Amino acid sequence: MLLLAARITVEGMTDEPNLLGEHLRARRERVTPEQAGIPVLGARRVAGLRREEVAMLAGISADYYLRLEQGRDRNPSMQVLESVARVLQLDDEGKAYLLGLAGDKPRRTRRPRREVVPIGVAKFVAALPFPAFVEGRYLDVLAANPLATALSPRLVAGGNRLRDVFLDPAERDLFPHWETAAEYLVAAFRKLVGTDTDDPRFIELVGELSLASPLFGRLWARHDVAPRQSAVMSLTHPLLGELTLNREKLLVSGTDNMMLVVYHPDAATDSAEKLALLGSVAAGSVSASLDRGVGQGSDVLGR
Repeated sequence: MLLLAARITVEGMTDEPNLLGEHLRARRERVTPEQAGIPVLGARRVAGLRREEVAMLAGISADYYLRLEQGRDRNPSMQVLESVARVLQLDDEGKAYLLGLAGDKPRRTRRPRREVVPIGVAKFVAALPFPAFVEGRYLDVLAANPLATALSPRLVAGGNRLRDVFLDPAERDLFPHWETAAEYLVAAFRKLVGTDTDDPRFIELVGELSLASPLFGRLWARHDVAPRQSAVMSLTHPLLGELTLNREKLLVSGTDNMMLVVYHPDAATDSAEKLALLGSVAAGSVSASLDRGVGQGSDVLGR
């Protein structure tokens, strides 16, 4: 029942979702008349642009644009979509996503499948001297090294970045600009999912987060799209204080959108010294665990 309710209430999804229309409507409401160069005369009762204003600026009829939003025409030409994308001020990622929504693709039910990190990649993550982990297409943590776990105890295999950032106060406290980080995560997740909105795992995750986090619901309704990419991050560690780290995101070849994520500091900086200290603590914890395992006659790594 929960999954069905989530499917119906999150963005109005049904068995035949109007993904293109929902996206157009959400993005239209984000563009102000001033941004579009339209003079404002008197009070306006709608957020953003009116449908007829989008149509006028895109050079199409108001009736045709209405059919697009209502889902009565789901195969517009690329020229029309590019004109609408210009009016809605979409960047390259946003335009590519819009074109993908309008593609005439056969719908299929995706069977949930277990994501397995390639053995070589798992060994590489374990050997890296920096915090590193692998995330899957649902932003699940599939593998992580001890230094990543020392940086955030939520960075362990079986965790999920969306759940942790939106639902765990300790994880939120790591990010001094938490809402900005949350916006990026949601936009990246939307790009990852694309048009696979009948994916059971997607329905479950979006439904759960929409019910548990009002912020997630608001961000999801914005229809922002962003790639998973490298950036400079600021973190506030409970023991080490402020850290500035470079975040690299590298696609794992031969997988379904698995990403290797590595955090590394600039050389000879305060953050580099703090991360080295954290590495020593993490290495000591691993050694102590191994010593306890040997003493107890158990294989700690095999558990």
